[in-house]
Amino acid sequence: MTQIERVHGALDARGERAKSLQTVYVYEAPVRLWHWVNALLIVTLCITGYLIGSPLPSVSGEASASFQMGYIRFVHFAAGQSLIVFFLLRLYWAFVGNRNSRQIFYLPLHNRTWWWGIFYELKWYFFMVKDPKKYIGHNPLAHVAMFSFMVFLLFMMASGMALYSEGQGIDSWQYKLFGFMFAIFPNSQDLHTWHHLGMWAIVVFVVVHIYAAVREDILSRQSMISSMISGERLFRDDIDDFPR
Repeated sequence: MTQIERVHGALDARGERAKSLQTVYVYEAPVRLWHWVNALLIVTLCITGYLIGSPLPSVSGEASASFQMGYIRFVHFAAGQSLIVFFLLRLYWAFVGNRNSRQIFYLPLHNRTWWWGIFYELKWYFFMVKDPKKYIGHNPLAHVAMFSFMVFLLFMMASGMALYSEGQGIDSWQYKLFGFMFAIFPNSQDLHTWHHLGMWAIVVFVVVHIYAAVREDILSRQSMISSMISGERLFRDDIDDFPR
């Protein structure tokens, strides 16, 4: 059974059938759920991480009457550990889901067409070519960006758990699993600094990610944002060949 399904629009005011559209079911429900939960957790982590690095002004009264920073740190820790849990679930779904669910976890470096697609997409984003290419999943450039982001998330999760283990002690399971980070960064403050800088790298990625999704939705005539809600990618032009 073909992945591409032709869907004919309703009759218009003059009784003529609207132009046929093509839709492809790309993102399964677990992938979409992970995407939006991940987005919420990352926003929470960035806000609380910023406040940890740049605390709010001291509150008046006795210190024992306020637990402001304690609550901020608790939310940060809870969001970070939830991020790890959902990442592991997402990794599991890459093995049991459809072919598009595993795309962001590997790069087809042996594929010459894929490499050509990266350079074509770069020219497309720099307005050097007129016509966009149509892709059922991520285009090659977005593929590289998402794979790189997954690798970067691994660093942020490992460094975050290593820093958390400082308070739990060297006998904790957190230190046993993530204490290796202190072999890479013997000075704990260096790891704090890199973890905090990583937050700003994520902020930049989110801004570029949203811009690229909105731009593709408008200019490439294929749905992006709504695809992560419905799971279906809609192509507004009739196309005979879809790059994979």
